[in-house]
Amino acid sequence: MPQTLSEKIISEKVGHPVKAGELVLTPVDWVYAHDLSGPLAISQLEKLGLGPLKYPERVIFYLDHSSPSSTAIAATEQKVIREFAHKLNLKFYDVGSGIAHQVIMEETLRPGDLVIGGDSHTCQGGAVAAFATGMGSTDVAMAMLLGRTWLKVPETMRFVLKGKFPPGVYAKDAMLFIIGQIGVDGATYRAMEFLGPAIVAMPLYERTIFANMAIEAGAKVGLLPSDKKTREYFKEFNREKDYRPLKPDEGANYSYTLEVDCSKLEPQIALPHNVDNVKPITAPELKDVKVHQVYMGTCTNGRIEDFRVAAKILKGKRINPGTRLVATPASRDVYLKGAKEGIWQTFVEAGGLVNSPGCGACPGIHTGILGDGENCLSTMNRNFKGRMGNPKAFIYLASPAVCAASALTGKITDPRNIR
Repeated sequence: MPQTLSEKIISEKVGHPVKAGELVLTPVDWVYAHDLSGPLAISQLEKLGLGPLKYPERVIFYLDHSSPSSTAIAATEQKVIREFAHKLNLKFYDVGSGIAHQVIMEETLRPGDLVIGGDSHTCQGGAVAAFATGMGSTDVAMAMLLGRTWLKVPETMRFVLKGKFPPGVYAKDAMLFIIGQIGVDGATYRAMEFLGPAIVAMPLYERTIFANMAIEAGAKVGLLPSDKKTREYFKEFNREKDYRPLKPDEGANYSYTLEVDCSKLEPQIALPHNVDNVKPITAPELKDVKVHQVYMGTCTNGRIEDFRVAAKILKGKRINPGTRLVATPASRDVYLKGAKEGIWQTFVEAGGLVNSPGCGACPGIHTGILGDGENCLSTMNRNFKGRMGNPKAFIYLASPAVCAASALTGKITDPRNIR
């Protein structure tokens, strides 16, 4: 029976063919949590008192949301994680290591892995063809304890990307366009598979956008095939031995198919307060929208290639005096590469600032919370009311190129018009 990527990965784990709709008890390759979800998972484990973890070598903790800690409460919860990880000799990443979803993709995940994380954007791992999905802290605790979890095999939606991206248009624009087409609940508990010639030609850092933002359409997982671009990515991190090809079968059953001609796309913007409130940048309602803060980074667009795009636009220029520019790299690797290449110098010379690796302002904890009535243009994945710590502020989502161009002008600006 031809299988989708989800069906293929889960079948490998349980040892027999599965199809959409089946309920399975599956082994888990990796379970991870961060400083918001971790303390709850630890509390559940200690409350249940069911004994040692079945596979402690598969459990990872990251401190990334409040990195470094912004309050005494956050610092104390991080202390709980440090002590728990040390006591059980678990793999642990302290503040400054970067965002869990980015670090685990750089260092750990392999095609065909099945991964559970205590965060909705765990699905980012699908960029390397890992079935990666977020769960609540109790489910995460049980997966840590037992090394397995219950799953309903999801139906799969297929998104076929064709054509060549025009200058100034990126994967972020394509994914915002897709979410605008199907809605924030259009893929609820389904898998989203991204295929087609444009995906085949796309480097891993751009593919990551599709996996990361699948949850913004309600998906259980976002998956892309593992191919030569995946191998190139692993090679960059000296992990070529972890590579293997993995793709869906011809003739697999999909519940829905959408074809996107990338050559016809222009930069896209998600307007407050929903990710599916998407308009092309040339829409009349986006004319002269003031930008008080540009926030670049997050697990969505915090990779070195994203900052290279922005730095090329910012080089030798100054940001608008009424606009703040904040950059937060997604991992220590990105931070070091940016320093070596002079990217952070470009940001600072343009009038911006650079934070240490982590989630930063994205979850609304620190390093960039907005004031009442302010507009923020960001490369992040969510623009819900209150997302960046203030329900009286407004968040617009865009690509790194749009964000950099807008920082220069102080209003939402098409990067194709910047020279």
